[in-house]
Amino acid sequence: MSSIRNVIDKLKLNVSKIEDVPESYSSEVYKLTLAGGEQAYVKIPFNKDKLYREFRMLDTLKDVIPVPNVLDVWEGDETTTGALLLSAIQGMACTADMDEKLAFQIGANHAMLHEVATPGYGVHATDGFKLLDRNNWRLHIRDNVEKWKEPCKAILDPELYERCVQRFEDVYAALPEPDGPCIVHMDFRPGNILVHANKVTGIIDFESARGGSSEIDFTKINRYIWSVNPRTKLPYIEGYRSIRPMVNLETVLPFYDFYDAFSAVVWCKNRGIDKNRPFLRENISILQQSVGMEQIR
Repeated sequence: MSSIRNVIDKLKLNVSKIEDVPESYSSEVYKLTLAGGEQAYVKIPFNKDKLYREFRMLDTLKDVIPVPNVLDVWEGDETTTGALLLSAIQGMACTADMDEKLAFQIGANHAMLHEVATPGYGVHATDGFKLLDRNNWRLHIRDNVEKWKEPCKAILDPELYERCVQRFEDVYAALPEPDGPCIVHMDFRPGNILVHANKVTGIIDFESARGGSSEIDFTKINRYIWSVNPRTKLPYIEGYRSIRPMVNLETVLPFYDFYDAFSAVVWCKNRGIDKNRPFLRENISILQQSVGMEQIR
């Protein structure tokens, strides 16, 4: 709580109420009620690159899709990485229990996001837009998996690990040519899609967004919406196609389902296995399903 008090002081805010926002897995997020009754959010990112990345993405997308307005920015000090003061958006996080009309809207908004081109495959950082090595998306994906192997090997059952290594080679070889470079959200899931009166009112949490290939951005929609409520998939795709062509989902989803889970194992190791154990178990289960193994107890 000391960090949010520091931010409030630096931004000279008159606040009557502070509420912690749950399920903010990387950054600290707080809901503020200001003295005049208005509401706003403060986001304190994990590092300065995430602060700058979210700021640049929100500025780029403000006239493209519904996103929070950046009301103020504090660049931080020796104790706090910095903070964004964001406007409140009317609405609640969507759930998989949605009708076809809302699924269509979500698909259309996702496509409008992907229609925004970036200078190349890469990320915004404090010192500018950083291109990936050789501006090559496929090389970036392979390099990531290579650097994740050692930390995953230390956590995963040996048989599961070996099957994961083989699984990567099998599904990677089947990938089509990437599209883009365009903005990809990297965490496009129900918790980051706000709805009100059966309409999409906001897309939030762009701290991991970057210039990439759209193929990486469907994994969590598939996992947390389509798989739970299959009737949403077709209208979502129709909404997406009303803006731009859809990638070959049958080819890319198996790969990125594996890729996302393999990455999450490393994330749990880096952020603390004990406090992220449920998330670790979820992703190990996904890896087991991906390679065709029974769950290892």
